[in-house]
Amino acid sequence: MDKNSKIYIAGHRGLVGSAIVKNLKSKGYTNLVYRTHKELDLTNQKAVKEFFESEKPEYVILAAAKVGGIIANNTYRADFIYENLQIQNNVIHQSYVHKVKKLLFLGSTCIYPKNAPQPMPEDCLLTSELEYTNEPYAIAKIAGIKMCESYNLQYNTNFISVMPTNLYGPNDNFDLEKSHVLPALIKKIHLAKLLSEGKIQEVVQDLNIKDIDEAKEYLSKFGVDENRVEIWGSGKPRREFLYSEDMADACVFLLENRDFKDTYNENDKEVINTHINIGTGIDISIKELADLIKNIIGFKGELYFNTDKPDGTMVKLTEPTKLHSLGWKHKVNLEEGIKTMYEWYLKDGNC
Repeated sequence: MDKNSKIYIAGHRGLVGSAIVKNLKSKGYTNLVYRTHKELDLTNQKAVKEFFESEKPEYVILAAAKVGGIIANNTYRADFIYENLQIQNNVIHQSYVHKVKKLLFLGSTCIYPKNAPQPMPEDCLLTSELEYTNEPYAIAKIAGIKMCESYNLQYNTNFISVMPTNLYGPNDNFDLEKSHVLPALIKKIHLAKLLSEGKIQEVVQDLNIKDIDEAKEYLSKFGVDENRVEIWGSGKPRREFLYSEDMADACVFLLENRDFKDTYNENDKEVINTHINIGTGIDISIKELADLIKNIIGFKGELYFNTDKPDGTMVKLTEPTKLHSLGWKHKVNLEEGIKTMYEWYLKDGNC
């Protein structure tokens, strides 16, 4: 890519998209294009077609998606499969039509089977059934991978699919009803600490609720009070986490240095599993994660693990060997990343 190449970042306000914009700007790229959801609805085929016709981007980063944690995935199953399929179909197809030089499609490691080998290599895709709670989202992302592969093989496009592990960082979603586990734990433990210190006004301001009684009633739905924080499941499941700015760096590295042909062996009879895991290859239990966040925030109360609630997949760890062989490895460790994220949350995230 040239520094003045026109690069469209779909989902530029999200966790990964905002980090990618920051990374590109830091490297001197000046011709970045993005639209808010209000300005461009990516589920609208006509609107996406008109956008590509007018802007003619040379490179596309598809980081836009409907995302959420276990509760949201299980509750809004139709929304997750419909909206993600629509976004992918529209952006990937228009990238082909308008001869985009390279597209980077972002998925998720939830594409892998419920009982995948650990750590999960790229070639275990579609080898057995998916985890039920996020099956619709996973199927949408698998379709995106196969769409990129198929367009590459039929039309000689240069579309690369990357599957990040659990991400966290500045601009994460801290909505307790829709957030992933790490930002949810930060918010819950932070608010419990404020309650324990009698900082009522800060709790009300954080939640944007009119008074403390309403705030306490709302937090009680999530098992949060001044003495303890409830966490779903046993705390035994293990998860891998990658700092969002590391993820952005991996994406830009691949855009700058690698092509679709680098994602498979040219001697393979079947070109499949060309996607690339983006992860650390290091995991941590939810209990260990909660204790780490508790210590960073300084909450003195109890962490209560509600075993009546589901655990989800017990182990979920990526195999990043392919990524390492392509020349990239993560830099930010988990404790450092959480501290930076919490500092951002205190400054900008709970306004």
